[in-house]
Amino acid sequence: MTNNNRLTTSWGAPVGDNQNSITAGNRGPTLLQDVHLLEKLAHFNRERVPERVVHAKGAGAHGYFEVTNDVTKYTKADLFSEVGKRTPLFIRFSTVAGENGSADTVRDPRGFAVKFYTEEGNYDIVGNNTPVFFIRDAIKFPDFIHTQKRDPQTHLKNPNAVWDFWSLSPESLHQVTILMSDRGIPATLRHMHGFGSHTFKWTNSEGDGVWIKYHFKTQQGVKNITPEVAAQIAGENPDYHTEDLFNAIEKGEFPEWKLYVQIMPLEDANTYKWDPFDVTKVWSQKDYPLIEVGRMVLDRNPENYFAEVEQATFSPGTLVPGIDVSPDKMLQGRLFAYHDAHRYRVGANHQALPINRAKNEVKNYQRDGQMRFDDNGGKTVYYEPNSFGGPTETPEHKQAAYPVSGIAESVAYDHNDHYTQAGDLYRLMTEEQRAHLVSNIVAAMKPVERDDIKLRQIGHFYKADAEYGTRVAEGLGLAIPAEVK
Repeated sequence: MTNNNRLTTSWGAPVGDNQNSITAGNRGPTLLQDVHLLEKLAHFNRERVPERVVHAKGAGAHGYFEVTNDVTKYTKADLFSEVGKRTPLFIRFSTVAGENGSADTVRDPRGFAVKFYTEEGNYDIVGNNTPVFFIRDAIKFPDFIHTQKRDPQTHLKNPNAVWDFWSLSPESLHQVTILMSDRGIPATLRHMHGFGSHTFKWTNSEGDGVWIKYHFKTQQGVKNITPEVAAQIAGENPDYHTEDLFNAIEKGEFPEWKLYVQIMPLEDANTYKWDPFDVTKVWSQKDYPLIEVGRMVLDRNPENYFAEVEQATFSPGTLVPGIDVSPDKMLQGRLFAYHDAHRYRVGANHQALPINRAKNEVKNYQRDGQMRFDDNGGKTVYYEPNSFGGPTETPEHKQAAYPVSGIAESVAYDHNDHYTQAGDLYRLMTEEQRAHLVSNIVAAMKPVERDDIKLRQIGHFYKADAEYGTRVAEGLGLAIPAEVK
């Protein structure tokens, strides 16, 4: 009888014995000619690709995006082209600083990366569950992430490095306030908002543009957990968020988010009270109200975690016609860094993997490289321009222009008020929320060994709101520095 489910080698040959290696007699030694054994061991040694430098621990799901409001006067992007249109998508949620085996319930921002498989190519929104970030220039990103990782001597997390960097980078205060609040530990991945964080540009079919920001609002309601509950779950079930998302979808409890945008006229960028490209700041929703775009529904779990979640690659530079970038300095750095990280981690052909491959036909002149598993362009013409009918550019899909000017030099943003928005956020909190915020900060700062670092950070809290700084100082048994009063 023919075995239609026979085990084979990686090259397709049937395996006669998968229980015993080929040896010289019963005792051995093992023979080098056992190519099946060698292939199994060699492949096993290479089963783990390098984990992501950031966002290593993650969970993902498939779903769809459905347009619920006509926004074609703002953008010609295909996925927003008509009310009712559905576009398949894949999302990956993640923690930022921890390794692949770290606990889901740590206090950390959550990555919120969505890949839309549109009819004009893939589009990625790569954001977080916070509307702002710790820094606003990509040149500081490697240093910032180093502070969140392990000390090179002790191989332990280092609160001295964390708070030293933050206290020397006052632009981080807004995000630190969010991180240390109740929102720093979401109850589940389903019960948190998502944000594109950066400013992007939408362009319509007439070539007119607007600046925009993305907001994904969870329809399950925002729920958070206390540090005590988070610590208990981390010890009992470190994969709690991953498990919760998977089980909810398996049971048919499909999580949903509504997508909104804030829209700013191009000319407002020169007069708004905050630099609209500074990712450490938000736009007031009173000035630029939320406009509904559509809904995102997650309704299918991955069949294989490695193939879909681990090999999924996202970049804010994965763009489609009608959606362009802004001068945001953090975004500008990410346009390079994310694609480059994937080329290192997964390979030069990562976009050809099933989870990343566009649904429409991909036509270009990129050839060769590791893990090229399709026909590699076959015998078609392999350069451009050419006289042999190869694919050519379509000028109508050029990125929209915007004016730039200035002297080429290393400069900061013009606006350096890092305190008003953080103070406004503190004052919006209830007394209970303020108490939790202060308690979380005090607990996180107590291990810091040097008082000058603590006092420098206390000064930032005080400048944001006098009560805010005073309560943190009292919790740490320190006095407000005289120079900040």
